[in-house]
Amino acid sequence: MSSTHTDPSGKPYPKHLKEVIGGIPGFCYDNPAWKGLWYLFRDLLMYAAVVAVLLSTDNIFFLVPMWLLSGLVVSALFVIGHDAGHRALFKKKWMCDWVGRITMLPSMHVYAAWLLGHNRVHHGFTVHQERDFVWHPCTSEEYKDYSPMKKIMHRIEWSFFGAGIYYLIEVWWKKMIAFRAPKKMRKDFNHDRLFLIGGVVTGIALFALFTVFLKGITGMAAVGYTAWLTVKIMIIPWLLFNYVIGAIVYLHHINPELKWHEHEAWTKFRAQMEGTMIFRVSPKILNIFLHDIMIHVPHHVDARIPFYNLDKAAKFIHAQYPGVVRDVPLRIRDYMKATRMCKLYDFKTETWMDYKGNEATGPAAS
Repeated sequence: MSSTHTDPSGKPYPKHLKEVIGGIPGFCYDNPAWKGLWYLFRDLLMYAAVVAVLLSTDNIFFLVPMWLLSGLVVSALFVIGHDAGHRALFKKKWMCDWVGRITMLPSMHVYAAWLLGHNRVHHGFTVHQERDFVWHPCTSEEYKDYSPMKKIMHRIEWSFFGAGIYYLIEVWWKKMIAFRAPKKMRKDFNHDRLFLIGGVVTGIALFALFTVFLKGITGMAAVGYTAWLTVKIMIIPWLLFNYVIGAIVYLHHINPELKWHEHEAWTKFRAQMEGTMIFRVSPKILNIFLHDIMIHVPHHVDARIPFYNLDKAAKFIHAQYPGVVRDVPLRIRDYMKATRMCKLYDFKTETWMDYKGNEATGPAAS
């Protein structure tokens, strides 16, 4: 994208998204309830199957692949809740809210807190220096002022293996669990925190019943086995989910070609059209779990588009603004390259750099 932000004919791009949204046909917003319920049922069935297998064995050779699968299945349910939270999955608000709460239980998310941080802040101020908190880059000056421990954490979180640690600490803990809600939203936050706690306690109680009545284990051994079931069925899948979702969100907004902006340079158009990318997932079977969430530009243009229509909307956005949207294959080496190159950010020049100050040049996805 050129610094003048003009289309091929020299016409300046708009500051707002009204024109972009106006070019998306109405059928891209169609969200019949049966379709949302079908995806919900399918993902819940996958989750139940994974839980059943994890309950049935303690053999590490079965557990490891099932744990890896569980991280993907929990992520699939989270994306269902994500769409419900955007009011994209169903027309009725109460359906969206309850589906959102239920599908975010395995990922242990406080639904109301997620709505505030994701819908209002992240989508409202995508790649904004002062407002967007998700994978927010720091400048070289800020990094120099970090304590030694904070520098170590930054290097861990912004590494190839750090996405899950970053998401768990910066998003899940700070913005969901430890976050103190604004007074007018505190009732909703407390309600959804109790819903989450109730879900976790119910799960542990069911594990205890399984241990005693089906496994026939009693006494302190029952306590230990219940704890083990909690770890292998709730905790480990949740930890793996944190890595999956952390890496996904990183890919969405961190790349040598993706710019973050100071307040004066930030516009809705630049944020949502230039602040994320479209990644084509291969093999396509992975979209059973990702639900086309990697087709991210149309989602940021208008979050009311259900995930199963994002590719349709992307075609119209491409045609309307040729050359603006970055549409590339999803490749592990590009993620590795981005985590190596994108460490610090200069908001004045809108450039990424590594810890040594070397500018990140060229696309990470090429």
